[in-house]
Amino acid sequence: MFHFAAPWFLLLLVVVPWLILRYRQQRRLAALLHPDVRLFGPRVPFPSWASRHGAFTLRLLGLTLLIVALAGPRWPDLRTRLDTEGVALMLVLDVSGSMSERDFVLEGQSLSRLEVVQRVFRCFVAGGTLDGVRFEGRPTDLIGMVRFAARPEVVCPPTLQHATLLQLLEEQGIDSDAGTNLPDALTMGLARLQAAPAKRRVLILLTDGEDNEPKNRSGWTTTQVAHLARSLDIAIYCIDPVPPASSAATAARLLAEQTLQELADLTAGRYVHAGDTRGLVRAYRQLDQLERAPIASFQYRRYHEAYAWLALAACGCWLLAEGLSRTWWRRVP
Repeated sequence: MFHFAAPWFLLLLVVVPWLILRYRQQRRLAALLHPDVRLFGPRVPFPSWASRHGAFTLRLLGLTLLIVALAGPRWPDLRTRLDTEGVALMLVLDVSGSMSERDFVLEGQSLSRLEVVQRVFRCFVAGGTLDGVRFEGRPTDLIGMVRFAARPEVVCPPTLQHATLLQLLEEQGIDSDAGTNLPDALTMGLARLQAAPAKRRVLILLTDGEDNEPKNRSGWTTTQVAHLARSLDIAIYCIDPVPPASSAATAARLLAEQTLQELADLTAGRYVHAGDTRGLVRAYRQLDQLERAPIASFQYRRYHEAYAWLALAACGCWLLAEGLSRTWWRRVP
């Protein structure tokens, strides 16, 4: 599609109406007032519009073309679309109140579960070293994110613009007054992944609680969502960031672990109980070893650039204005 490589240069176009206004004011001040032009005789022709305003119009047009050229108008060569190696990943992130528990330690700091997840996922996507583990990054993957508590919300669809995704990730906060609605969140994540142009698609579910929302909009159970994911050939990787001291063997907790394990088993994914920071890092390290499959990205090897032609047209307008103002449009005061 047609776009500008540096669109902020278009802000310079605000000088065009200002130059027109200044020109009109100067023309009024330079006008010669006389009661009757017949006194000048028939040999003095009245100047045409072109001779009076043509040079200024051409110079103004040249300036406009030059500004547009600086903005870098271009459109992609559709025959040079790049095929990159990667998978489509969707992070379904739990932001319910239990994710605010500060029972993780990273580099000597006591952090909440959500803060640790944000740091680890950043290294997973952008690359870097965390807790002695090196991540190469996933620059060729389509990665998106859904946040959820009682209700899910698409934060970012699968994209190659990872800087935007990570910025949105850092802005996520805790929804302390809400429960945990797994079926709706998973359904929304699967819907976004289904539309991603990739052969390999993976959903990463990160939650520390059981499905405790009595009413959900989809009306599905987690088991039904798991069968849907299997039919779409989407693997679900479940990461459970609950430290051992916080994971008492209650009925609710055992049910939560059983649900996550079932999701992973039915979709050929994996369930990982990340009880500390190192366990969470290892879980993402395992994800980093996922197979890669070719996907068609929206990046192009070559663009058709129009700035050179516009710059030449601008020079042509100025040269034409200069030549005509010295010949046919020449005026003698």
